[in-house]
Amino acid sequence: MQVVIYSQVFKEDDRGPVQELFNLLAIEKFSTYVYGPYLEQIRPHINFSRDVGIFDTHLDFRIKKFDILITLGGDGTILSALLMVKNYQIPILGINLGRLGFLARVEKTKMVEAMRLLARGRFETERRDMLYLESNLPIFGDTPYALNDFTLLKRDTSSMITIHTYINGAYLNSYWADGIIVATPTGSTGYSLSCGGPIVFPGSGNFVVTPVAPHNLNVRPIVISDDAVVSFQIEGRAENFLSTLDSRFETVTAVHELAVRKNDFGIELVKLPEITFMDTLRGKLNWGEDRRNH
Repeated sequence: MQVVIYSQVFKEDDRGPVQELFNLLAIEKFSTYVYGPYLEQIRPHINFSRDVGIFDTHLDFRIKKFDILITLGGDGTILSALLMVKNYQIPILGINLGRLGFLARVEKTKMVEAMRLLARGRFETERRDMLYLESNLPIFGDTPYALNDFTLLKRDTSSMITIHTYINGAYLNSYWADGIIVATPTGSTGYSLSCGGPIVFPGSGNFVVTPVAPHNLNVRPIVISDDAVVSFQIEGRAENFLSTLDSRFETVTAVHELAVRKNDFGIELVKLPEITFMDTLRGKLNWGEDRRNH
């Protein structure tokens, strides 16, 4: 089995688990490739008992037959890896080196079991849908898609903005707010959740439209089908506004005509036995815990 290792930044605190991972990959006889810039960071710190290859761009996924992409970090690392994977449908396994993540579900203490299961093919994959941003003016290059969310936001300390919103061409509402979020089920536990949006289970076939600090308090988040196209017209006292796809951002103006729909392709996350979305929810949100009993 050929695996690729992707991460962005090596930290001294990660030396132990990263070394353990490469030891496990060697024991299980994986053919291992490492993202070039990350490999240069770890070479002085990690001992490789087997040779590793290098990959540098998404084009390597077209040339080589990779079976699994393993990310080292948190959810943000997986979001960055999507720009490499594109539409090549390589299953992604996230190993969490920080706080508990919703996407990077494998903890450092579970790596031995995770590598053993991978080597024996004892895993499933879980599809996660993404959203696609259409614009009359070019933004976000050749990757105008997101796994978590799309947002329109005011910039800096400017006054609130007005976002006229339409679903399948029919007028929904004009949001007087600091901004608006369109989240996938995966992104429903991110920025949308912090703004009062609901938790939506993966695979439910929905988008969540959540206002950010709305001026009208009777405006609430709504859940719509992901077959819908959500379009926007934006206006405000400032000339420029902020648009984001996951952690990437671009400046837009009132001239931009923007619409969000379901992306033509999704991603595949590796799903190991006994690690469910509900387990992650309870662990991340501390459900079922009563500190009065401690």
